[in-house]
Amino acid sequence: MHRVDPDAEPAEFRRILEVNAVGCWLGMKAVIEPMKAAGGGSIVNISSIEGFTGAEGLSAYSASKFAIRGMTKVAARELARFGIRVNSVHPGGVVTRMIVDSLGDREASQGEAFLRAMPLARFAEPVEISRLVAYLASDESSYSTGSEFVADGGLLSGPGY
Repeated sequence: MHRVDPDAEPAEFRRILEVNAVGCWLGMKAVIEPMKAAGGGSIVNISSIEGFTGAEGLSAYSASKFAIRGMTKVAARELARFGIRVNSVHPGGVVTRMIVDSLGDREASQGEAFLRAMPLARFAEPVEISRLVAYLASDESSYSTGSEFVADGGLLSGPGY
């Protein structure tokens, strides 16, 4: 857990920021010059719905995903003059090997509660997110930059009473 409590380890918090936020920044930094030379392009950063709401026990993860939103907005403004578009994708629950391998009894009950709160009441398949990323990377989305695309089965649409 990455709680904001006296037992939280600063090194673990920093590691998560390094991987998610600094990793995103380094990725953008690496492609800017080649994209400028090519006359433009599209950068698609992957954040999370936790970049909008935060998640209990995941302060470092949530902070890193909020950071990606901010970097995306800044980069979109700075790079538009070079024909480079920058957008972010914010997935909700996605069935990945990491999620499947980490499920225990407690997490399974949390997963059931998560599904009950979702209008579509299912987790996404990875291909559903990759299709959105492919669209944003393509010229089909040529008027989108600095935008945030949520793919969460409707979870952030409001409380499921």
